[in-house]
Amino acid sequence: MRDKTCWVLSDRKPGHENPCLGLAEAIGFDPTLKRVCARAPWSRLPPQLWFAPLLALGQRSDPLAPPWPDLLIAAGRQTVAPSIAIRRRSRGRTFTVQVLDPAVRLDRFDLVVAPQHDRLSGPNVISTMGTLTRVTPKRLAEAGSAFAAGVAHLPRPRVAVMVGGASKRHRMNPAVAADIGGRLAAFAGAAGAGLMVTPSRRTGDANVAALRAELDGVAAVMWDGSGDNPYYGYLALADAIVVTSDSVAMACEALATGKPVYIVELPGGGPKFDRFHESLRRAGYTRPFTGELQRWSYPPLNETARVAEEVRRRMALG
Repeated sequence: MRDKTCWVLSDRKPGHENPCLGLAEAIGFDPTLKRVCARAPWSRLPPQLWFAPLLALGQRSDPLAPPWPDLLIAAGRQTVAPSIAIRRRSRGRTFTVQVLDPAVRLDRFDLVVAPQHDRLSGPNVISTMGTLTRVTPKRLAEAGSAFAAGVAHLPRPRVAVMVGGASKRHRMNPAVAADIGGRLAAFAGAAGAGLMVTPSRRTGDANVAALRAELDGVAAVMWDGSGDNPYYGYLALADAIVVTSDSVAMACEALATGKPVYIVELPGGGPKFDRFHESLRRAGYTRPFTGELQRWSYPPLNETARVAEEVRRRMALG
């Protein structure tokens, strides 16, 4: 790929940025990351109304100017209009990949990568089970080595617990967090398991405190937000993984390991989340968290590699 260039266009949201970076890396690029932020009123308008997309970007945006890249991978509402504009200004030389439903005409892009639960279809659409990830055997091995000493005292089986939080569709409060913590404590005691817990930025201080209180006295380590995030390390070191239901990305990252994945339901949800989790259960990937330790296997979910191969084919890359 030395003679080719790739940009990743991001709205700064990790759930949008990481799938794009993962795809670029899987294709073989060391991409240039371009983060964009629209000025008012464009930031509040749908992409169809961005009549001068590149001029709508604010001072916090990275510059978008020629030479245009050979490949542009983007995700997030604020990247849609700039992606279309770059494709047009490059006279079609830039191959554009939009990750997730862009909510505009799909033929504005060379390729659209969207999860099955979005129910998109077309000759330039690739449907995936969930989202793309940056999880690779190499990344897991490196992270596992970096964090192994910090969990060496925990009994086995070791269970990674990935906790999300409140969102547009899901609710979390201290009572919900305490309930999850109590269930995890009972599970660890019954199974003789050690817990490796990572809250997310959405979890919130009050919920973290409620969770931590329930895990007091349990064989567990819980990331306090300081230092390097042990997220990938805990995935690598786990014998099984527990994930809250609010995050498609966390579920897919866990499934990329090939290890048993349990889903803890948060209050709320919606049709898309229901379809996503039902598809995982039907395929034998996940099971509900009931407090019982079970064993099952499946081929690791690696949609990123599948999409990368299709992009290489369509771009005629070697």
